[in-house]
Amino acid sequence: MDKAYVDFEALFEIEQKGAFFVTRAKQTMHFDITETNYSIDERTGLISDQVIILRGVKSSKLYPIPLRMVVYWDSEKDITLEFITNNFEISALDVAYLYKYRWQIEVFFKWIKQSLTIKRLWGHSENAVHIHIWLALSTYLIVAYILRMGYYSCLCLRYFIKVTTKMRIKKNASIYLIGSDIIAISLKSSIENM
Repeated sequence: MDKAYVDFEALFEIEQKGAFFVTRAKQTMHFDITETNYSIDERTGLISDQVIILRGVKSSKLYPIPLRMVVYWDSEKDITLEFITNNFEISALDVAYLYKYRWQIEVFFKWIKQSLTIKRLWGHSENAVHIHIWLALSTYLIVAYILRMGYYSCLCLRYFIKVTTKMRIKKNASIYLIGSDIIAISLKSSIENM
């Protein structure tokens, strides 16, 4: 979430489900400080690390338990940022870094959707998703490497497809095997269209 959207009802739901969040604090947010952590290293850009309770009429009802507020000075952009989180376990600097690097995570998932052409996952368990993404990524890298080889890339790609044996797993998925090693999965359309 970004500072333009702080929904304390949604944040409390996240808290109730046992997950944690990091978001920017609104400038107009009213709160009381209940605790202050004085053992922070200001050379890292941290200004403060505090435990707060919301005191706005509506927000205190929607999020009735304490929050953590971390204030950080971003030297690259020369701005002061205030973050709120329900995670009291990680360091204050980690809170700031989680927010700072969130865009890299979003850009990575956007790239996965666009480049790996995963339209539908085969399973919904954590293991199934990991396997699907890692195999699609491996296929993408192998094909990219073969194509980058220059003049011989077309011959190598044809040889790669010829040597492999194709096995049907599901309706739209294929596994390519060389010996007993799994080489490629799911990107058959990318390989066939080259």
